[in-house]
Amino acid sequence: MRNAILTENAPKPLGPYSQAIVEGDFIFVAGQGCTNPQTGKLELGDVRSETKRTFENMRAILEAAGSSLDHVVKCNVYLRDINDFAGMNEVYAKFFRPPFPARTTIQAGALPGGIAVEIECIARKVG
Repeated sequence: MRNAILTENAPKPLGPYSQAIVEGDFIFVAGQGCTNPQTGKLELGDVRSETKRTFENMRAILEAAGSSLDHVVKCNVYLRDINDFAGMNEVYAKFFRPPFPARTTIQAGALPGGIAVEIECIARKVG
């Protein structure tokens, strides 16, 4: 049975999609960026600060879905500029412990609102 997740602790979707979908034992989190969920405004900055905000938003969605970053099995990272890889990777490493999730990172060229990074993930549901 498929269930949509919606938490006030993460940015509201800007279109016809869910923050996340729970399907069976897995949680599929939609791409997240650096929007502050309290203000609804982008917190534009360098790739490090935007990556940190992005992971805070992902963590809130995963917690609302009954999981956590510890149970992420796959991430897709979209960068505006591949030259930001090192900065994103530095912050990314602070949110995960070994064994690290599988990951794909690409330069997307242009991201909504001019953000530097967008990240989506798949996680296991706990309990």
